[in-house]
Amino acid sequence: MRKIVIALSVLMALTSCVSKKEYAALEAKNKEIQDLLNSCTVKLNTCLEEKAGLAATAESYKQHNQDLISTSKDLTVLTTKGAENLEKSLESLKEKDLKISRLQDALTKKDSVTLALVTSLKGSVGINDPDIEINVEKGVVFISIADKLLFKSGSYDVSDKAKSVLAKVAKVVNDKPDFECMVEGHTDDVPYKSNGVILDNWDLSVKRSTSIVRVLTNDLGVNPAKLIAAGRSSYVPLAANDSAENKARNRRTRIVVMPKIDQFYDMIEKEMKKQAK
Repeated sequence: MRKIVIALSVLMALTSCVSKKEYAALEAKNKEIQDLLNSCTVKLNTCLEEKAGLAATAESYKQHNQDLISTSKDLTVLTTKGAENLEKSLESLKEKDLKISRLQDALTKKDSVTLALVTSLKGSVGINDPDIEINVEKGVVFISIADKLLFKSGSYDVSDKAKSVLAKVAKVVNDKPDFECMVEGHTDDVPYKSNGVILDNWDLSVKRSTSIVRVLTNDLGVNPAKLIAAGRSSYVPLAANDSAENKARNRRTRIVVMPKIDQFYDMIEKEMKKQAK
C-alpha cells in the first residue's frame, strides 16, 4: 500500500513538472512523427511492390534474352544448313546445265553430220527427180523411192533402172562406215492376190525390201551388217488411199540412213568427257 502511495506521489510530481502547453506540443509532434512514419511505411510498401515487379520484369527479360540467344544459335545452324543446301542445289543445277549443254553440243554435231549426209546424198542421187525424195526427220535421213522406179506392178524383182539409182545410194552408204540403213517396203491398201509364194501386202513389202537389200549387198558391195530389211505393208501411208495418184505415192521403198545408236551414244559420251577436262 505504501508503495502505491509513493508511485502516485511521483506521477503527480512529474505531471506537475510538464505544462499543458508543452504536453500538447509533444502530442502534436508525436502525431506528426506518426503520420510521417505511416507515410514512409506506405512508400516503403509501394517501393517493395515496385521492386518485386521490377525483379519479375528483369527475370522475364533475362529469360527472353536467353530465348533470343538460343533462337539465334538455332537460326545460325539453320542458316548454315540452308546455305549448304543452297550451295548443293546450285552445284546440282550447274551439273545439269553442263550435261544439257554437252548433250546439245553432241546433238549439234550429230545434226551437222546428218546435214552433210543429206547434202552428199542429194548431190549423188539428184534432187530433181520427182520420184526420189530426200528429207530429214528428227535427225534421221529418209530416201523415198517410188516403186515404179524399182519394181513392176505386183513384182518384187528389182528393175535395171532401179540398180542405177541404188548404186548412187550404195556409194554414199559405203562412204559412211558409222551409219546403217533400214530398207522399208511400203504398199497401197489394195489387197494382194496370193500366188502361193506371196500371201498378202505384208509379204510383198518384205520381199521388196529383201530384194533391194540383196542388190545392195550382192551387186553394189554394201556391208550386210549395215542393212536392215523391213516391211510396213499399207499401214504407214503418205496419203489417203482414195485416188490412183495417192496409191502410187504410197507404193514406195524408203531407205532410212541413220547413225548407229551405240555410236551416237559414244559420240555423246566422248563430248561429255571432253567438256569435263
